[in-house]
Amino acid sequence: MRGLFVTGTDTGVGKTFVTTALARALRAAGVDVGVMKPIETGVPAEGPEDARALRIAAGVDDPLELVCPVRFALPASPEAAAKAEHRTVPLAAIRDAHQTLARRHAFLLVEGAGGLLVPIDAETDMADLARDFALPLLVVARPALGTVNHTRLTLEAARARGLPVLGVVISHASPAAAASEGDRRNLEGLVERLGDELLGEVGYAPAGADATGSGEAEAVIDRLVDWIRRALGGRSSGQT
Repeated sequence: MRGLFVTGTDTGVGKTFVTTALARALRAAGVDVGVMKPIETGVPAEGPEDARALRIAAGVDDPLELVCPVRFALPASPEAAAKAEHRTVPLAAIRDAHQTLARRHAFLLVEGAGGLLVPIDAETDMADLARDFALPLLVVARPALGTVNHTRLTLEAARARGLPVLGVVISHASPAAAASEGDRRNLEGLVERLGDELLGEVGYAPAGADATGSGEAEAVIDRLVDWIRRALGGRSSGQT
C-alpha cells in the first residue's frame, strides 16, 4: 500500500485536521509524502483552503492544480456544487492528477470530500474514487451525538463495497466536541464497539497548532507513521 484515502463519517468531522497532522508527522519522519484533495467545494475566491493546508503540512511544491484539480464555490456535495455551476465533474482529470502525484511520491494521502457516499455525479461517489485509487480507508469520526450511527454505517458501507479499512480515528476537531454527558457516554459506547478498529483519538488543537503534540494524539499519529513505514518497506524517501 502506497497511500491512504481519508474519509469521514460526515462533513466537518476533522478530515483535514487529521490529514494535515499525519502529513506533518510523515514529513518529520523522513517519508516522501504527497497530498491530494481531489474535489473541494465551498472554495472562496482566494482558492481551496483545505488543499493549501495539506500542501503546507506535507511541505511539497506540487502545483495546486494537481493537489486539488476540481473546485466549486458552493459548499455542497460535488454533484450539487457542479450542477449549481452548470458543470460536470471531470473524473478523468482527477484520475490523471492522482497518477501523477502517486508517481512523484513514495506515499500519498488523499482526502475525500464529505463522507464515503457523498455523490460526485449521478453514477459516482467518494467510495468509487477510493476504489479507483486502490487505497485503504482511514475513517475520521466525530465524538458528538450521532457518531455511533454514522461511524457504523460508514464501516458497513465500506465492507459492502469491498473497501479495506485501516481503522477509525476519532477527531476532537473543535473544543466543544463531546462536551455533554450524553456525548461522552455515546463515545464510550462507540469505542467499545469498534474494538481493534479504533486507532485512537486526536485531540483539539487551535488553528495552526500541531495536533500531534501530546498524549493520545501523538500515539495515534506515531502508530500510523509506523504502519506506513512498514508498508513502504524502506522506500520512504526520495521521489519515485
